Amino acid sequence: MLDFIRIATAVPPVRVGDVAKNAQDICAYMEKADAENADIVLFPELALTGYTCGDLFFQDALWNGVKESLNKIVACSANHPQLTAVVGMPLRLGGKLYNCAAVIAGGILKGLVPKTHIPGGEKRWFSSGKEVANDFLALTIDDLKLDAPEDTYWFIPLGTNQMFDVGGAIVGIEICEDLMAPSPVSTDLAVKGAEVILNLSASPELAGKRAYRQDLVKHQSLACNCIYAYCSAGNTESTADMVYAGHSMIAENGKMLAGSTECTDYMLVMDCDLGKIRADRLRNQYFQHASTSQEIQIAWCGDAWECRGDGSLYPVKKLPFIPSDKASREARCREIFQIQVTGLKQRLSILNANAVIGISGGLDSTLALLVAVEAMRQLGRPASDVYGVTMPCFGTSDRTYQNAWELMRKLGISAKEISIKDAVSLHFKDIGHDINKHDGTYENSQARERTQILMDYASVVSGIVVGTGDLSELALGWCTYNGDHMSMYGVNGGVPKTLIRWIIETVAEDAAFADAKAVLADILDTPISPELLPPDAEGKISQQTEDLVGPYALHDFFLYHTVRWGFAPTKVYALACQAFQNDFDGETVKKWLKNFYRRFFTQQFKRNCQPDGVKVGSVGLGPRGDWAMPSDATARLWLEEAESL
Repeated sequence: MLDFIRIATAVPPVRVGDVAKNAQDICAYMEKADAENADIVLFPELALTGYTCGDLFFQDALWNGVKESLNKIVACSANHPQLTAVVGMPLRLGGKLYNCAAVIAGGILKGLVPKTHIPGGEKRWFSSGKEVANDFLALTIDDLKLDAPEDTYWFIPLGTNQMFDVGGAIVGIEICEDLMAPSPVSTDLAVKGAEVILNLSASPELAGKRAYRQDLVKHQSLACNCIYAYCSAGNTESTADMVYAGHSMIAENGKMLAGSTECTDYMLVMDCDLGKIRADRLRNQYFQHASTSQEIQIAWCGDAWECRGDGSLYPVKKLPFIPSDKASREARCREIFQIQVTGLKQRLSILNANAVIGISGGLDSTLALLVAVEAMRQLGRPASDVYGVTMPCFGTSDRTYQNAWELMRKLGISAKEISIKDAVSLHFKDIGHDINKHDGTYENSQARERTQILMDYASVVSGIVVGTGDLSELALGWCTYNGDHMSMYGVNGGVPKTLIRWIIETVAEDAAFADAKAVLADILDTPISPELLPPDAEGKISQQTEDLVGPYALHDFFLYHTVRWGFAPTKVYALACQAFQNDFDGETVKKWLKNFYRRFFTQQFKRNCQPDGVKVGSVGLGPRGDWAMPSDATARLWLEEAESL
């Protein structure tokens, strides 16, 4: 189960007062929505009559037309048993009028939700739903003159304190100004369990109001950890005093998934991810412990046990850690860089220490070095208080060696070269390892020797070792235990590999790093490698990380959806296949997904004892609050599900 729900918002070309024509259009859009496999189709406020009927709402002819047309819509819904329609209509009852949302599914009127907050102009006609909020008023088919099979007696709930089960999704409803009140109806519905909020609206168009509505919907979807669909009356409403622009939106957890530019006679259709809503609410104590002052009545809608949304319409980002547009990406990169700098600056200030970094000429050590140089600058200290150490060995290529030296020179740090070839060769002799056997011992011995040198050299220069390992490496355990796994402070531990090159590219434009711009560009163009195996005959890098553990773009995608949302392998796989459909086939995705789960579980022991490091985003693997997992947990369930794909 992928936990998607497909929502449509439809704005028919309403003809004010012509309920028969409006009902016909509503039924036509119900058919269109069903053909699109929508689970819900939402219509504007008072869509059945038109919002701008004025004193016509008092007319018996209009009310009779409403009842007759409602019958037609309910009958139409019987032909679309997997679709729930939510239609705006007036209700006359007990000498009062209510502005309602009619919830219709499977040929049955499931409930009527009245508007709670009535603006001044509407009070001329409509009463508030507060008058029936505490006690459901049970309507019968006789009240609305609904057609029904013989011997059938329907009770139709009327009240604000009801929700609806659509394919397992809990849906709450508010109408227009209910969202704009100091305490929106949707807030109360959300804490009582509503995962999807539907808003039927008739919001007039004023200068600047479209942006206001959009901000309001985005904010409420975030504040309520919900999916929020908004559908407003179009420009075929009366223009005697106002213009209505048919603004529809579908937002999820603070992000706008879809929005309209048309004014009328259109339909938005979008898949929304219930899994993300449920994942956040599991972690959100407010939702877990919110008190319920009233009982909620939940009506089950439709014949479907599951929603029909399959995620094919959902916008899935290939690189979830990286904003798509350049301006947002650069702003995010600068923000993260400053977080890294602030963390290291505080640590150096408290300890009154210098910074010692192993410089390889690769991406991770380059970013750590830029952070350290900037931290010293902000502390009013010279770049020479950063000590860079390059430690060539069997796998060091000419390109990375030259880049490491060029970078240290251009940044003006204290630079030192300490070859580890002789020390590692002697170590192999001591432990009885054949230097020609290029296995894990061969690689890990080099990593540990480099860490030993950095630790001891830090004592010589009164410094701390600044770790260079990144979030992606920690997730995969792609680091040598008690080797490059260890430092006194890890500045890259919260930064995924796919984001590191963008941060370097962004800060390389800063005046402070102008002299190093050329070498930074070459480093960005260098293949990712730990350089623990000898280079090829031409002196080029022979060991490329992504050939061994898989593409970091895939692994960062797996990491994000596994840790941030807790998605099962089936869903992670489906999302990855959609996002990378032009890059990898399904078998390739499956191969690396299984590798991700295997490594993620078996390498937890490294994360449980990783050094202090700054968190920069919503996904972190730090053992002190970000990610708690036993080192001996088994990956069996995840691997079995991945294998079955």
